[in-house]
Order: sequence, then structure tokens, then C-alpha cells
Amino acid sequence: MSNLLGGLNPPQHAAVTLPPQHALILAGAGSGKTRVLTTRIAWLLQTGQVGPHGILAVTFTNKAAKEMLLRLTAMLPINTRGMWIGTFHGLCNRLLRAHHRDANLPQLFQILDSADQLAAIKRLLKGLDVDDEKYPPRDLANFINGQKEAGLRPDAVEAWDEYTRKRVELYREYEAQCQREGVADFAELLLRSYELLQRNEPIRHHYQGRFRHILVDEFQDTNILQYRWLKLLAGGGANLFCVGDDDQSIYAFRGAEVGNMRDFEREFRVDNVIRLEQNYRSHGNILDAANAIIKHNAARLGKNLWTDAGSGEPIRVYEAFNDTEEARWIVEEIKSLAAEGLARREMALLYRSNAQSRVLEHALFSAGLPYRVYGGLRFFERQEVKHALAYLRLIANADDDGAFLRVVNFPARGIGARTVEQLQDAARMEKVGLHETAKRGGKAAAFAALIDRLKAACEGLTLPETVEQVLTLSGLRAHYQAEKEGQDRLANLDELVNAAENFVAEEGNVDAEGEVSGELAAFLAHASLEAGEHQAGEGDDALQLMTVHSAKGLEFDVVFISGLEEGLFPHENSVREDKGLEEERRLMYVAVTRARKRLYISHAQTRMLHGQTRYNLPSRFFDEIPAELLKWLTPKLARGPAAVPGRPTFAAPRRPAWAEPAPAAVVRRSAAQETGGFRIGQNVAHAKFGQGIIVNAEGAGSDARVQVNFGREGVKWLALSVAKLTAV
Repeated sequence: MSNLLGGLNPPQHAAVTLPPQHALILAGAGSGKTRVLTTRIAWLLQTGQVGPHGILAVTFTNKAAKEMLLRLTAMLPINTRGMWIGTFHGLCNRLLRAHHRDANLPQLFQILDSADQLAAIKRLLKGLDVDDEKYPPRDLANFINGQKEAGLRPDAVEAWDEYTRKRVELYREYEAQCQREGVADFAELLLRSYELLQRNEPIRHHYQGRFRHILVDEFQDTNILQYRWLKLLAGGGANLFCVGDDDQSIYAFRGAEVGNMRDFEREFRVDNVIRLEQNYRSHGNILDAANAIIKHNAARLGKNLWTDAGSGEPIRVYEAFNDTEEARWIVEEIKSLAAEGLARREMALLYRSNAQSRVLEHALFSAGLPYRVYGGLRFFERQEVKHALAYLRLIANADDDGAFLRVVNFPARGIGARTVEQLQDAARMEKVGLHETAKRGGKAAAFAALIDRLKAACEGLTLPETVEQVLTLSGLRAHYQAEKEGQDRLANLDELVNAAENFVAEEGNVDAEGEVSGELAAFLAHASLEAGEHQAGEGDDALQLMTVHSAKGLEFDVVFISGLEEGLFPHENSVREDKGLEEERRLMYVAVTRARKRLYISHAQTRMLHGQTRYNLPSRFFDEIPAELLKWLTPKLARGPAAVPGRPTFAAPRRPAWAEPAPAAVVRRSAAQETGGFRIGQNVAHAKFGQGIIVNAEGAGSDARVQVNFGREGVKWLALSVAKLTAV
């Protein structure tokens, strides 16, 4: 027993050895929650309070479940084969296999992954002759899964308009199709398992009597139906031991309900709330910054991370002129750290939005630094970017059959596999390209005509204008705008326009005789080279790139958090969403607590976003970190009336002498334009709204007005004859 409990700190020891009753363990980042959860199971078994068959342990990933089993077998000489340890979906699958007849499923029912489900929905829509432009398959899949995760069958879904009524009808038809074919999607596993336990009293009583201890990992990530499932199983007197961190609940977009933690505490009258606050990962300054940020959230259960590892280094802050300069500075810093002997695999570069990675990847590619995109694809490998590049390739060379095959039916235009096969046979016989064959008639003729129209429409346009024209006329923009989850893909398409802008600025004019655009051919070659660059593997010493969402659960010696600007991080959508800002703050908390030894945070005064140059205010998160924890790597600038002691005032965007030429979009935008003595990009102060930055200006004399971004106060038009603005 001393070996089992040795090395636990007092709160960990208290959690592991709790008497058999409901408990909520608030486990902060890096506080050893997996060890506590696993040791709790081992302690229950070793003290004879329960046998292996009486334990149910729920995790959120298969990796976490395997790690728990490995640790258990290392602690105790027991056979874990009969234990119920797994993910929600895995355990529900096990339950349904054992009681398939009662669940009205065939014994060998198949599970649909997300790709299978999408294919099944497309087949359904085609069979019912439903317009998949009006009812996009992916959007319909999200709707169905959302209803199931809320525990709602079609008859229980409220539909107040014709569009929703049609989606509910399609949900009903989809259910009937799955039942006929003997298949179940992931959301169905949980819902049908819940319904089985709810309506079948003998089965429910059996499992309520069997599982005396139910342990849940990452409890803050549970959705409504998962919590109901747990309550059903615990209804026979089982003890619920829930481990989680409300400050790390960042999956509301997937249906996670952070309120489940408070509901559990209230509904089960939890007397034992134990806080694991000692952090074994990060130095003190990093934890103090994380604590200072998260304390601004109102609805918290409350805890404060600390460490006995010392304060460590201050948090380094960099203010860049633009996003390109920010990326170049990060690359130089990584080179210096690597030269000092730090492994690149122990460094992570985090960003709020996937689209941000393009500028960062380009800087890394240009510097020859190996990197790996964790939990995602590199920019030029993303589906929507490859689709756009395929259209561009066809404009540059209509005989590019690979590009033709990629987008001939994307967005969907009724050209099926049989038509494509016939086209290929005809092209082989006539020894011509697919585009030429398609022009001669048939279903694909309209697509060939579209490519010809695109080529004509792009004559005489600049490279960025060509990309923008193609994104619109091809239907790609409209397609992703119709998708519920299409915002990230649209942001990547916007970033492709930015990539074209930067390419022109860096490479200058490229002439190639006989091409629609020499720049286009050169840009496509550049994109192919970056896409074809070897992606570092698991074992390579490569920098780790990832979104903040992907970083949860990971840790690194050095972490860079880029793009800390109002509207980007926190994201502009969060201001419009209920409790959205609190979720953004939890995201920042997660980002900060990934760092063990050194943390860098940076922002850019101007950034190309959605095809436009944006003049940015620093993120409010800078204000929430105590000044004494920060070390500014950029010179302190002249302070204005809104300055904070110990922190530099952010000046109007300026181009340092050593900075590279600004992107073409920045040059074309008239940043020097003056209206009433003020100019675009200038920092100003207002008595009511505080400090802001001028992003637009128009008029003259008494009609002069400026548009000012006041950060958290929003963007406002002000008449200069009335508003008393002062330059900062």
C-alpha cells in the first residue's frame, strides 16, 4: 500500500483514498490527474472494496484508455481484460453488442465513421431527389448528430420553419435507412445505449448493480447525453468519481457542456470537491500568468495553480509590424534556441485559427526548418486549398487531367463516376485531354465551358485578383458558405488570396510567354514545392505547429502563442456568442499552460485576414497578465493618456528600416491618407471608448469622419467635428 500511495501530494492522497461516495476532483493543468484516476482504481481493488468487474472507467480517447490500462497492470498483478475501461463510444458499443436484440440491432451491426455517414446521407438525398445544394450533406450530418447528442429523436425535435421541418423529415428517413441496413453512426451508439438502459428495467438494474464505482476522466468535456447516461448507470447507488477542469472546457462547439460539473455537484450533493492545484509541468511565472487570465471568468468553480519549481523566466512579448515580420521573428528565435541545443520537437507554435498557419509555414519553409502540423494538414494540403489550386491549374493549362478529375464534380454538378469513366475512355482513344473531350458534348460540357469562362474572366487581372475571381466563379466560396462548419475552410481560401499577394510582393513580376499569367504559373510551382516538401514524421526533430484546440493535453519546453490581437484571439465571433469570451479565455489558459520553461506571446500591428489588411489592437489578454511577469522584446514606445505603467503603448503601424517590403495589399491601401488631421493606422484616444486605432477615413471639412476600432468597445464611425479624438 505504501508503494501505491508513495509520492502523492496531500490533495492527491485525499482524492485517491476517499471513502465510497460521490466526488468531484478539480484537476488543474499538469496536476497529475491521470495518476490520481489510475491510482484510485488500484487502491479500490487492492483494499478489496470492489472487484475488477465492479469498475467502469470512462475516458475521451482510446489513447487515454490504453494508458490507464498500462498503468494499472504496472501497479497491480491483475487481469484487466474483463474491466470496462474505455471511451463513451467504445463502452456503448460493448453494451449494444451484448444486448443487440433488446436494442433492435443485428448481431453484427456495422459502425459508420464520419466519412461513411456522409456517404450514406449523400446516397439518401440522391434517392429522395433532394437538392444537396439547399440541404448540404455535411450540414445535414451535423444537424442529425446534434439532435442525437441532445437526446432527441425526430419526433421530439421542434421545427418552427419549413427548412427545419424538411431537415427533421430527412433525419427520420436517415434513421429508417440505417435501421434497414443494420448500421449505426457514432452519435447513435450513445443515444441507443441510453435508450436501452432507460426503457429496459432488467438490463438497467443489472448494470447498476454491477458497477459500484464509476470514474470519469475529462468530465468538463461531457455533453448533455453523456451526463444523462452516467446518471442512469449511477442510479442504483454507484459512486461517481469525476475528474475534470472547468478552466479547460474548450469544446462547446462540439456540444461539451461545462455546466455539467455544477449540475453534478448540486444533483448528487457532492460533499467532496478536491482541488489539485500543485502543477508539475510549468515554472511559476507561466502559472501566475495563467491564473491571472482565467480569474476574469465569472462562472468558475475556482482554483489557483502553483509550483515549487521556482519562478523561472519571464514571459517574452514581441510586437511585430505585420504578420510576415512576426513569422520571421519566430523563425529566428527557433533557430537560436536550436543552436543552444534545445530539440525542435520540444518547441510548439500555437495559433487560434488554422488560416494563420500559412504565413508561419511559409517562413519555416523559406528558412529550411523542419516542422510538423499536429492534428491537421499543412496549408497547401488542405482540401479546400487543393480544390482552388486545381481550378487555377486548369486556367494555366486546360490539359491538366489530374486537376480536371479533382474538381469536375466539385462543387457537385451531377457528373458521376460513370460519366467520368466514359470521358477517360474517349480521351484515351482520341489521344486528347479530358477538357477537350468534355467540350464535345455530354454532361461534362458545362464544366469545360466554365473553365473557358474562368480563363477569359481572368485575362488582364493581377495574380491575387485571379485567385479571388476563381474562388467566386467556381462556386467554391458559395459551397463552403452553405456548410455549417465551413468558416475555417473559407478562412483558408481567403488566406490563399493573401498567399498570392505575398508571392507577388516577394517575387515581383514573372513573365512567361504563352501563359494566361506568368505569375500564376510561378505561384502554382511555388505552391507545389511547399506542398511537396517532406512533412516531418513522429520521430524527426521538428517544430510542432498546431491550433490551440489541438494542443490540449500536450506540453513542451518552449511555446510560442502568435496572433494575440482583438478579433483574432479572442476571436471576433466570441463577442457575439453567449459566454463566447469566457471560452476564448479558457483557450488562452490552455495555451499558456502548455509551456514548461519558456513562453513567448506575440502580436502584429497589421495582418492580412479575409483578403484585407487589418489594423489590430493588442489582445485584452495582455492587459490581464501582470506587467511584472512580462519581458518586452520590442522597444517601449511613447506613452499616451491611456498608457498602463510598466507596459509600452502600442504605436500606429510603422515599418522599421530593417523590415522587408510590406505586402502589396498594404502598399495599395492608402495608410497615409489624412482626414481632418488624422490618418488610417493612427492610434487615438476617446473620452468614452478609450484607446483605438483608425481603420478607415472619409470626407473633408465639417463632413470628415473616421472609423475607429476600439477593441472590446467595437468599431465605430465618429464625426471629427463632434468627437473629441486625441492622437496617442
